[in-house]
Order: sequence, then C-alpha cells, then structure tokens
Amino acid sequence: MNLKKKQAIMLVLSAWVSIIILFMVLVSTINIEILFVLWLIGLLVIIELTGSLYIRPGYMKNINIITAIAVSVFGMIVIFKILEIIAK
Repeated sequence: MNLKKKQAIMLVLSAWVSIIILFMVLVSTINIEILFVLWLIGLLVIIELTGSLYIRPGYMKNINIITAIAVSVFGMIVIFKILEIIAK
C-alpha cells in the first residue's frame, strides 16, 4: 500500500480522533475542550514525525496555518479556564 504523506496524515489523524471519541463515548463524558486538546496534540505529533527538515511540501503550509489557529484557540481555552478558576 503506497500512501502519499498527505493521505497518511489525514488517515492517522482521523483514526486518532475516532479513538478519542470512542473512549469518550465509553466513559460517557463527551467534552469538546478535551477532544480539541487531544486532537491538537495528535496534530503536533504527526507534524513533527512527518516533517522534513529541508523540503517543505505545499500542503505543509496549510497544515501550519491550521496549527497556528489551533494553538491560538488552545490559548483561549487556557485563559478561560484560568479565569474560571480565579472567579471561584
């Protein structure tokens, strides 16, 4: 099976999110914030493992943009959680 790197990234990330959702359903605790953070961790690991030091494929620019947006959303989640803790 000869998958291109872009297809392999999508396949692995989809499998990762499916496993996360399956465990959340089994535990009957569906939390979108936890899902997002675990998705981001999976995305960062996949980018690190598939990234090349000298060659940058075109799709990596799009993945980097998605990653930057996701890290920004993660930062907002952290800020809201800190404010929630301070408010108590």
